[in-house]
Amino acid sequence: MMSAPCLELMQDWKNKADLVRAALPEGGLFAEKAWRISPEPFVLSPAEVRYLEQLGPLLHRFQKVCDLIYRRSRKGSLPGWIADYLDRGKPAGLLEAGLSAPADAEVPRVIRPDLILTNEGFTATELDSVPGGIGLTAWLGSIYGTANPEHRIIGGERGMLDGFASIFRRGEGDILVSEESAAYRPEMEWLAARAPGDFRVASVEHYEATGRDVYRFFELFDLPNLPGIDNLQRAVTSGAIELTSPFKPWLEEKLWSALFWSHPLKDVWRRELRDANWKRLRELFPRSWVVDPAEVPHHAVIPGLEVQSFAELKQFSQSERELVLKLSGFNERAWGSRSVTIGQDASQAEWGAAVDEAITSFESAPYVLQRFHGGRLVSHPWLNEETGEVEMMEGRVRLCPYYFVSADGGQVSLGGVLATICPSDKKILHGMRDAILVPCRVAESPPENREQASF
Repeated sequence: MMSAPCLELMQDWKNKADLVRAALPEGGLFAEKAWRISPEPFVLSPAEVRYLEQLGPLLHRFQKVCDLIYRRSRKGSLPGWIADYLDRGKPAGLLEAGLSAPADAEVPRVIRPDLILTNEGFTATELDSVPGGIGLTAWLGSIYGTANPEHRIIGGERGMLDGFASIFRRGEGDILVSEESAAYRPEMEWLAARAPGDFRVASVEHYEATGRDVYRFFELFDLPNLPGIDNLQRAVTSGAIELTSPFKPWLEEKLWSALFWSHPLKDVWRRELRDANWKRLRELFPRSWVVDPAEVPHHAVIPGLEVQSFAELKQFSQSERELVLKLSGFNERAWGSRSVTIGQDASQAEWGAAVDEAITSFESAPYVLQRFHGGRLVSHPWLNEETGEVEMMEGRVRLCPYYFVSADGGQVSLGGVLATICPSDKKILHGMRDAILVPCRVAESPPENREQASF
């Protein structure tokens, strides 16, 4: 363990934390949301940063292959059960709209994986195609770059702003925010006012297409609640405007991690991704399963779980429940960790109820089961608003790198990395009031250990 920081360092931290707090825009960046302010960015080693820089193009390729596999399944050149999983609970009109879009190869131009920093490296819990935090991460990069000029913030002070602008063809566009996503509107307005070009934020509920390209900041399950959405869909389908993320709900399912681990699809993934990329993603994506209650032959078991039915999971002991259950997608509870149950955190009764819900939900809203990987413990300073003093917090880290795919040429850039440092007693690493939110920077020299790399 490191010794306690000296008084001079503590005063320097307090001055920096006060600067960050004073720079917060009036009204904040999230409606009715707050976080713990830290004086310091989170430090990543040069090797970790190189890994993240190389990961963006690979995830972009992965999404293209997901789209290809789905379409081939719909056409019959791959098994129909693939599309059957991905189509469950979705209206036929939305699926047809996605399939009839003029740019068949179009995939999301903003990619944000949720990465848990573990003792072994990184593990990806999911990919988010409509992520929050773009404006926040842009603001953090700017502020911490000013407060810490000696530090190299990943993406620099402009990486997020320039990256976001690059996803539009003509340097202009509309950011459509729904009432469901209204809490994120302040950060998107901050972003629109500073990104190079002509950008504006509008409510999707009252939007009329005018020929400007659109960034979609609303969920596809929410479409029935959006008046005039048919006009927007027609403008997209006709090619009058471009929209990202596209109306392709199959790309927003978490169960792609299970399909990636599916043995019958192994050769398809290896061929389309290339073998070296396939191996890299096998190290990144945790072992996953679609919670499908279909009967397993008496002489077989579900690979990796060694059970004949998912109902047997209810009998697993706490030590055997290093598992996570969550809705796959297209559901109001499928984002923000609302449907997540971590096996080791739940009582036997709670775990059993979660398994039963996952099984009975299969027909309309499939669940995915993943291996749980615990985060590495780190220490990081934060400003205690009640005492006005800087304290150290032990926690675990979720990293969110933001990748932008340019409209001109499809180059993938890393705009910045948001670190969410949650208290060590929290297993779900997600934004919360008692979490530290900071940008990431590159270590000047390889840190002796992760604890030292945190401040």
